[in-house]
Amino acid sequence: MRHKSRHRSIIAAVVALPLLASAAQAGLWGFRGGHFNDTGGIIPWSPDIAGSYREIAAEECARFNKLAVITSVHPVYGDFIGFACVWPRDYDPYKTGWHWPF
Repeated sequence: MRHKSRHRSIIAAVVALPLLASAAQAGLWGFRGGHFNDTGGIIPWSPDIAGSYREIAAEECARFNKLAVITSVHPVYGDFIGFACVWPRDYDPYKTGWHWPF
């Protein structure tokens, strides 16, 4: 009886591992390998985001009440679109409670 459950566990692990690996590659957790924080980030370039990378950067910076400024665009596979998150000129983080520590 113990061998049957052990074999089932091994089979389940063998079946689940490729599914989880492909989901991570597909970008289900994060935007296709992009890296973001409150100061900016990078977005991997691909033709399917050529028209929407500005919106992606704006959404990421909006989480911190900041504006996105595109700093570099390299339209080649393997390169990135860089952006910086900046405060608007008239924004006072102390008045809104966005001062250190967060």
